[in-house]
Amino acid sequence: MKFILGLKLGMSQIFDEKGKVVPVTLIEAGPCIVTQIKTKEKDGYWAVQIGFGEAKKVTKAIAGHLKKLGKLLFLREFRNKEPKIDDKELKRGERIDVSVFKEGDLVKVTGLSKGKGFAGVVKRWHFSGRPASHGTKHELRTPGSVGVSSVGRVIKGKKMPGRMGFERVTVRNLKIAKVDKEKNLIAVKGAVPGRKGTLLEIRS
Repeated sequence: MKFILGLKLGMSQIFDEKGKVVPVTLIEAGPCIVTQIKTKEKDGYWAVQIGFGEAKKVTKAIAGHLKKLGKLLFLREFRNKEPKIDDKELKRGERIDVSVFKEGDLVKVTGLSKGKGFAGVVKRWHFSGRPASHGTKHELRTPGSVGVSSVGRVIKGKKMPGRMGFERVTVRNLKIAKVDKEKNLIAVKGAVPGRKGTLLEIRS
């Protein structure tokens, strides 16, 4: 399995070999540093922990964990039984950059979606709302009845108004359109979760 961390820069477009416009998301990915190799015997599961970005300051606990590796802003784990990328053994302090991916690779990208605050049922769940005909007053975007006659309460899981967005979202089967090793950039075909600056987990 290949993996890396990156920051979403925004969307752009490129032209393919046939001259067609391809919408892409630009991601500043890596370089990342392997901070810990977790094993079944010691930690109870297999994983590779990597760090990305520069932090101004870190807590003493994190500073001790990152001894001799610098101040890293983000730490994330990727569960992998073998601490390898393309048969290359990973060790603490190893660097991972965009060269692990190539054009045409299929990846899945995980990030936090845009937060939209408190939203009603029309925006949050795509309810059609009440009829806009004669007699409907101040109820165009209300959810309507939320109870049932047999039970004197609202059933758990009912679609209601509430906080929308800012959830962990994964988009699968995205194709890598371009890799720029010099600028640490990956161009992924299509859209990925989050706003500009969102931390993204990219894995094959």
